[in-house]
Amino acid sequence: MGKIAKLLGLDVEVRLPDSLKNIDPVVYICNHQNSYDLFTLSGALQPNTVTVGKKSLKWIPVFGQMYWLTGNILIDRKNAGKAMNTISLTANKIKEKGLSVWLFPEGTRSNGKGLLPFKRGAFLTAIQANVPIVPVCASNLHKVIDLNRWDNGKMIIEFLDPISLHEQDKDNIRAISKDIHTVMLDKITTLNEEVKQA
Repeated sequence: MGKIAKLLGLDVEVRLPDSLKNIDPVVYICNHQNSYDLFTLSGALQPNTVTVGKKSLKWIPVFGQMYWLTGNILIDRKNAGKAMNTISLTANKIKEKGLSVWLFPEGTRSNGKGLLPFKRGAFLTAIQANVPIVPVCASNLHKVIDLNRWDNGKMIIEFLDPISLHEQDKDNIRAISKDIHTVMLDKITTLNEEVKQA
């Protein structure tokens, strides 16, 4: 899917720090902007990584079946009990299969509203699986792609250093998520400025 970004006239640059080389499983958290994320962010997914998406994705012809069959995790966001079970299921997959998981902590697409507040699920998953969180920051894509243009400019996706979370962090999850939100927002702002000047 990541190859389609070129067809959309978008040059996607992925930046990985040395701290992520040969890393064990992690929980990646990334800003979720719009439906084009499917074609831009998929090119940044690291080996042995699955994503968590809403259950309704499976009804999209061809893509939905491919998404489910390739081991991605589908959740029912309307059912809080099932959502908690999904956290346990996802944490178990990380531990048992050595998989990394890619999550959108905002819980929905921002559609030009900037980085939305984070929900707790990604952080609880990382704590339960005993793996670090890796923030991933993507430069602005809102109203960037025009399908009538061959050149839609550049997008930068930058991975930040891993952040270790521990069992005792459960009591401070809101404060920790706010701190990480601030770090990501600052980085996204920097990337947006860089893209404008490119």
